[in-house]
This record gives sequence, C-alpha cells and structure tokens, in this order.
Amino acid sequence: MADWRGLSAAELGRRIDAGAVDPVDLAEAFLDAIADHPEAVRIYARVCPDRARTEARAAADRARAGQRRHPLDGVPLSWKDNVDTAGIATEGGSALLAGRRPEADAEVLATATHQGAVCLGKTHLSELAFSGLGLNPVTATAPNVNDPAAVPGGSSSGAAASVAFGLAPAAIGSDTGGSVRIPAAWNDLVGLKTTFGRVSGRGIVPLAESFDTVGPLTRTVEDAALALSLIEGTRPADLAGASLSGVPLLVLETAAFDGIREAPAAAFDVAARRIEAAGATLVRAAVPPVAAALDLSAILFSTEAYAIWRETIEAAPDRMFPPILERFRGGAGFAGADYVAAWRRLRTLRGAYAEATAGYDAVILPTAPNLPPDAARLMADGDYYVSENLLTLRNTRIGNLLGLCALTLPTGAPSCGLMLMAAPFAEERLLRLGAAAERALRA
Repeated sequence: MADWRGLSAAELGRRIDAGAVDPVDLAEAFLDAIADHPEAVRIYARVCPDRARTEARAAADRARAGQRRHPLDGVPLSWKDNVDTAGIATEGGSALLAGRRPEADAEVLATATHQGAVCLGKTHLSELAFSGLGLNPVTATAPNVNDPAAVPGGSSSGAAASVAFGLAPAAIGSDTGGSVRIPAAWNDLVGLKTTFGRVSGRGIVPLAESFDTVGPLTRTVEDAALALSLIEGTRPADLAGASLSGVPLLVLETAAFDGIREAPAAAFDVAARRIEAAGATLVRAAVPPVAAALDLSAILFSTEAYAIWRETIEAAPDRMFPPILERFRGGAGFAGADYVAAWRRLRTLRGAYAEATAGYDAVILPTAPNLPPDAARLMADGDYYVSENLLTLRNTRIGNLLGLCALTLPTGAPSCGLMLMAAPFAEERLLRLGAAAERALRA
C-alpha cells in the first residue's frame, strides 16, 4: 500500500475503477500515514477519520456496483481549514475563530462529496489567509518539502505540504493574491487559481470577497483538471492531444522580473527554452496596465479584508500574530471614495490588459521572484517579513487583480515555479496548455 502515496490522484482513481484499489483500504493507508508522520501535526489542523471512513465505504460500494460518479470517486483529499465542514471545527488558522463549528459543508466540499471525494481532514494555513509566506506561530507553520528551515508558502501552506509529503493525493485551497500558487510552487506542485466567480465561495471563511477564489494543489495538471471538475460538478477538461506547437505566448516583462533572485530567474530561463523547443512562440513585452494594477493592491485588498474582519479583530487584537494584525489594520486608513475610485480604475485596466494580450494564448512569468525565506529570520525581523511577503505575492497577485485564471507548474528546479495566466473563464484552454508545458518541462 505504501506505493499508493506516490501516485497521482488520477492514477488512484483509475486503479479504483479497475478494481485494483479499494477506497476503504486507500483511506486507511492515508490515515495511517498521517498518524505516523512526524510532521503531520504541522500539516493537518485536524483529521476526520470517521468522515473519511464513511465516505470511503460509500465509494467502495459504488465501485463494486459499477456506479462511480467521477474519476476521483473514492480518492482522498485534504481541505484547507477555511473551508467549512459540517460539525467539524473550521478555524481559519486563527485563535480568533477557535472552536468555530459550521453547521454545513461549504458548497465546494458538498459538491465534491456528492461526486465521491473522501475528506481526510483540514490543513493549516496562514492566519485568516492573509500572507503568502505560510508562517503561522498562532496555530502551526507547515513544513517546506525542500528546506526544513524555510516557510512553505501560503496561505494554503498545509494544503501544499499534505500533497508534497505524501499525506494526501490532492488538496483544495483558496487563492486571494497567490495563496494556491505560492505554496504549490515552493513545494514543487501544480496549483490552479480559478477565475473569480467560477467556483462557489459559499462557506469559505472570507479574506477579501471580491478576490477570493478556490482551487486545487496537485502533483499533475491532469489531477488539477479532475479536481476542478470535482469541486464544481462539471466534466473535466479534455487534455488529450494538447500541444505547444505554434502556440503564441507572451513573456511578461512588466514588474515580473523586478528584483528577481538568481535561482528563480535561472529556472525560468531554462523553462522558457524548453517550452520554446516544444514549438511555442515566445514574445517578450511590457504590458503597462500590469504596473498600474499592482499600484492599487494595498487599497483594494487591505480595505476589504479589514472591513470584513474589523469587529472580530479589534475585539481581541492580542490574539493575532502582529505582522498579520498590522497588515489587516493597513486597510483602516483608506477613504471610501478612494476605494470606489480604485475599483473603477481597476475595471478600466482589466480591459486594457485584455486588449494588450489578446493575441496570445497565455502570458508566462515566474510564479514567485524569490525562494522560500528562512522561518526563524522572518520571526526575528519584522521588516524582512514585510518585504519578503510583498515580493512573494507580487507576481501572483497580478492574476487576481486582473481577474485571470492562472496555473503554476514545477520547473524541475526546487521551489521555482512557472506561471501561465489566461483570460477569465479560460481554465480548460489553460489546463491544455499546462499539460503540454508540463511534458516539455519534464523532458
């Protein structure tokens, strides 16, 4: 059974379909692995063995009857601890929500469960999902698969670690400014940021409801496509025959390479050459609306986040990690008129970006311009925490601000990801491009 932990979610689903894997045995194998793993307490906020076993038994019955509902029916998943689970604590990585027990599953979890998913448990995250670093001294800081001294990336930190350490075949996280893609990139995984509004956010603990999205962290693009269909109840994207031959791609030069560190820059250059060798046409160009959109980040994200959480935070601010508290409070100083003006400006910039990139199938750039920082230094140096967090999220939040879908792929260099961004609601096309790029990067 140990080899199951190294298989993709899709492969496990195929083995269930062929009768070679029993969903009950599969769930027990992962529950045992979690119980025995020395880092599991830093990855899982809580495990749901009773729920997992009940769902696995139902999946086994369907498999025996030839009535599987989805290619991932019977495959266990982990869920970020901001996704509501009925009767099971969902605390958002914060002491402010300690003991919070929702009465119903989030819509994405309910949809996935109906499709046959098995819920292993809830994974740790940055406090209230408001950091790209994954450092959380309030609950737990998940490990990084490449460097035990480094942070894992956030905010879906435990989600990434659960897959990277073989404690879940796939995970579901959320992404407001990069929270799926950063931990995926820093743990050598695939991460999909969905278009805002495509996947239901009902029952997700909010950060900034105008930007919050839900998406998977997986080992392969195929798994990401299947997990997306699982959580939204649709047919999976058809990845057969995906190719980069003749595909026009724009290498984004605006902002994306500013201050980039040596390792991510080198990894991107190698990845770009491989993609070009696979037949894609790469054009390097500046896209001015990107810089203008990034200038709106502080007012748009922090104002909304503080508006949502102000009452809860100010009732007990001493229960928060100070850098997260400071980041939330940064939204207190903006005027309402300025916030509305910023949104009007952003909508104009989205149109300008769409026009500037219309001739390309996707825009590519490094997922993060830096490597995972040292956790101890982040704890000791407040200025370093702020500067590294802002740099970490700089490239990923482009997709959130401009309303795009985005996919990060491992480049083969540890903790260095390649990101593809596509037009809103173009996930199927993006996943096909991702599947072709994945083959090129692994060649």
